[in-house]
Amino acid sequence: MKAAHSVSDLVDAGLMTPEAGAAVADVAGRYAVALTPYLLEKLEGTSPGDPLYAQYVPSAEEAYTAPEERADPIGDVARSPVKGIVHRYPDRVLLKPLHACAVYCRFCFRREMVGPGGEALSPDELDAALAYVREHPEVWEVVVTGGDPLLLSPRRLTHIVQALSAIPHVGVVRLHTRIPVADPARVTAELVEALTAPDVATWIAVHVNHADELTAEARGAVARLVEAGIPLLGQTVLLKGVNDDAAALEALFRGLVRNRIKPYYLHHPDLAAGTSHFRPTLAEGRALVKGLRGRVSGLCQPTYVLDIPGGHGKAPAAEGWVRPDEDGGYTVEDFTGATHRYRG
Repeated sequence: MKAAHSVSDLVDAGLMTPEAGAAVADVAGRYAVALTPYLLEKLEGTSPGDPLYAQYVPSAEEAYTAPEERADPIGDVARSPVKGIVHRYPDRVLLKPLHACAVYCRFCFRREMVGPGGEALSPDELDAALAYVREHPEVWEVVVTGGDPLLLSPRRLTHIVQALSAIPHVGVVRLHTRIPVADPARVTAELVEALTAPDVATWIAVHVNHADELTAEARGAVARLVEAGIPLLGQTVLLKGVNDDAAALEALFRGLVRNRIKPYYLHHPDLAAGTSHFRPTLAEGRALVKGLRGRVSGLCQPTYVLDIPGGHGKAPAAEGWVRPDEDGGYTVEDFTGATHRYRG
């Protein structure tokens, strides 16, 4: 089975009727489409109501851009001093060596920047990006993202990770990827070996939104990474119609922890163009997150975050549990909803 890169490929794969394909032709012309053979097989027999189908197959709803939506919702461009680098926080930078992905999520916050054949940094541009990191001793962590960095060859990944490990002030290299759940066979022993280097800690953040993504193949890919000594974090986007209920989140976060992935961030969807149909309200998100407290263990609790539009960074978005009261103390709410006074 071949990968799908167009509406006609999706029609041929039986995921859309010709009429449905015609209805999303303009959407697919603006926002990239790609599904791996692995995902095409997993999506056989599914429909738009399926939580995996909704994440990867274009819909006519993407044609609508809400007034508040932006081409660059988290302000990458404004914080990019050198091509391939985003420097938003003092002690860490993003390094974006490519803008291509194995799959293109329909809610992606970089959907205006990524696509098939997405521009990769040239050797000189990569050298300039690495030089920026060398010249900024405050940078302790480098987040390698894109695009999906695990789409790079093991040779190129080795070069990047080794180059970063040679910078004395860099302590952590973190790679963000969808590959373990989108193309798990790509996580080979050679690829895993390319991800580590002396004198630096490698962490990987795996993007997973639904428990159905944790198939036997995906669990095997995750195990290969963990057993190589690489700690894994889970990144999840809260998506209407995909995982916006307590049972779905509980199953996902328990599934992640059982596979040795620590849930890290639950992202409120960014204001990317054409994604309003995926976006619950903050009030809805807060209620869901609050409902998880006491329902699942602390290991299964990510931080619910909102990326502030314009490039101002992430802020915790969950409703507060501790509130000042009129007596100069605090009112603390437990997981059952009962409140207690605290003085201290």
